[in-house]
Amino acid sequence: MEKQMIFAWAMIFCLAVAPVYGQYYSKTIKAGPRVEKMTRLRFFYHDIPSGKNPTTFLIAQANITQDFFSPSPYGSLYSMDDSLTLEPERTSKMVGNAQGLYLALSRDPTKFTAVFYADFAFTIGKFKGSSFSLFSRYPLTDFVPSPGVIREMAIVGGTGAFRMATGFALFRATSSNAKTGDASLEVDVTLYHY
Repeated sequence: MEKQMIFAWAMIFCLAVAPVYGQYYSKTIKAGPRVEKMTRLRFFYHDIPSGKNPTTFLIAQANITQDFFSPSPYGSLYSMDDSLTLEPERTSKMVGNAQGLYLALSRDPTKFTAVFYADFAFTIGKFKGSSFSLFSRYPLTDFVPSPGVIREMAIVGGTGAFRMATGFALFRATSSNAKTGDASLEVDVTLYHY
């Protein structure tokens, strides 16, 4: 009986303490006015799944969707650590990298579409240590896209100079290879941040 009483009092104590701690975290403080900034960036993004030093790796693929004629079979999950450069050539000055995942979604082996999550981080210059996050669908396109075709993706967050960023990124292929999946893209970014 004594053990039951101790247990009952312990339960009452725990239930009485929980709301007190819960109230501490429920206070809302009105933030002061913030000044929104707009930043535009232009750089080149290089996604290289082939060769001796690939920047993109296949990490998972469904057994039922093995299509050996497609560089990115339906349902394939890739990890990436792609370089960002100032010029279209992969050997030009590197300004950062894009790290993340993408899931290939096209059932047509001649087309490419994917859902991307990537963090674009800058390692030099004015925005060194800052990054923005992209989480969006890459629209359906040919593996060898026509010059001038622009694809838009959403920016959903950021750190450092791009804290709380929103905006969009416009991707335009500068080179691509349908057999290897290698691609270089020009990226024009518009960020709204604080």
